[in-house]
Amino acid sequence: MLEVLDNGKTLGEATGADVALTIQCYRYYAGWADKITGTVINPSGPIAKGLFAILEQEPVGVVGQIIPWNFPLLMQAWKLGPALATGCTSVMKTAPQTPLSALRVASLAKEVGFPAGAINIVTGKDDTGKLLAMHNDLDKVAFTGSTSVGRAILHQAADSYKLNRVTLELGGKSPIIAFDDCDIENLVQSAHVGLFLNQGQCCCASSRIFVQEGIYDEFVARSAELAKERKVGAGWEEGAQQGSQVSQEQVDIIMGYIESGKAEGANLVAGGSRVGDKGYFVEPTVFADVEDDMTIAKEEIFGPVMSIMKFTTAEEAIARANNSEYGLGAAVFTKDFNKARSTANAIRSGTVWVNCYDTFDAALPFGGFKASGMGRELGEASLKSYLEPKTIVYA
Repeated sequence: MLEVLDNGKTLGEATGADVALTIQCYRYYAGWADKITGTVINPSGPIAKGLFAILEQEPVGVVGQIIPWNFPLLMQAWKLGPALATGCTSVMKTAPQTPLSALRVASLAKEVGFPAGAINIVTGKDDTGKLLAMHNDLDKVAFTGSTSVGRAILHQAADSYKLNRVTLELGGKSPIIAFDDCDIENLVQSAHVGLFLNQGQCCCASSRIFVQEGIYDEFVARSAELAKERKVGAGWEEGAQQGSQVSQEQVDIIMGYIESGKAEGANLVAGGSRVGDKGYFVEPTVFADVEDDMTIAKEEIFGPVMSIMKFTTAEEAIARANNSEYGLGAAVFTKDFNKARSTANAIRSGTVWVNCYDTFDAALPFGGFKASGMGRELGEASLKSYLEPKTIVYA
């Protein structure tokens, strides 16, 4: 309920997705805590006779972690899980819009006996994050948020005395490539969830949907109808499928993109307006006949706005999907395994789903290519960014 009140998402989504995945994440990394080991190396060079070495894995130290407002509870787990498993301590800054669940987790950590200082939660505005990123007592900075702020964090961390190590999970403009031979019912449902989950406020939202010409018209019609049926309401209302955007500022940004889509000639087939005259509710919106150079096709909207484009050949779709500064998520829909594999391999993205979307697990690394970030969250890959290799040579 704290997530519902703080973020605006629905109670069903917060329970079924956010809380469930948070629990899984902590359990996964708890399992890693006693399995981080070193390696014995036998040197073979001409001056190494009789020597042996041990490669130890030490905690990187004190980490500054900055989390966003779209999945506050889950992003906290993605950051604290690997940090605690590797023996690091955390100073975590919450988004100014959504501090409540993080503070509750900190209270629970104290209640169950975490040592004082292992987890430290700092609230505040953006200047607080800047001060944290460049703090000389940190050893690493982990940030999840927009690409523009990520670039600033990278510069700020470089200004610290110790050149703070940095991992960044940033924005996206994630494509779906859907071929004529796919299961169209699965495609429609998956693309709908992929875009409208969490009111569209998801870094890997499927906001560019490339549909092959043979199923294009049917996909547009069914997607528009499904969007029109989606119930918008307060997160605690029974039957609500889409809750409130996080703030008036975000509503203004989303409506600005919707107006740009109309002005630039995209075909509005569903939504396009605010819902009611109270709160921060925006209609599930679908644009068809979107061109690659339109603003809604290039920039991250972070709201419930779907853009649908038509393509003819696989080569064309891949080139257009890759023609973006981002590379966080993507998906391929086809019944042809070889086509799925070749297309997935050709897409420059940190995660590619095949015949599904937004399928997350704590064991699966998540992160981006290009301007979508550096480093990985989740899985064994995330542990590596919280560890420092140390070579000890014995004579």
